[in-house]
Amino acid sequence: MKSTGSKIKDLNDIHSSIERIAYQIYECNFEEDTLFIAGIGEKGKILSSLIGKSLGSISKIKVKLLTLNIDKKNPLNNVICDKPLSILKNNSVVVVDDVLNTGSTLIYAVSYFLQVPVKSIKTAVMVNRNHKKFPVKADFKGISLATTINEHISVILDGPDPGIFLT
Repeated sequence: MKSTGSKIKDLNDIHSSIERIAYQIYECNFEEDTLFIAGIGEKGKILSSLIGKSLGSISKIKVKLLTLNIDKKNPLNNVICDKPLSILKNNSVVVVDDVLNTGSTLIYAVSYFLQVPVKSIKTAVMVNRNHKKFPVKADFKGISLATTINEHISVILDGPDPGIFLT
């Protein structure tokens, strides 16, 4: 996927942000034996995998990856997880998405995990846009951008020109 517009971060910057996020997650979860990292959609899945690898290189925490699929246009539709929800019982979860815009995707993901008694839920995003309509925040973020509602942020993690773009 190719994007036009202003490049905010290149791939090296993104990897630096991922490493910093991994350290922050470790600081909050250093007593955990196992940590579940749930990526939302394809980009969240890629980011959660990169965060998990970085976390694995700096700690002894056993990282287990999950993928959530949420219809971002209609999040009241079923949230689909690639693993049974029961494995999260009494464990800590980090929910990962590429961009936090209105907060609807993250709030529905968090509410999905509240169906079982979890120890804690934290959120991580690569870009926080600060246009929230729901009471959810990014506990760990790569970058916060003050943007207008009409601007668009693209996080591109593969292809010939990866980066974070503002259009």
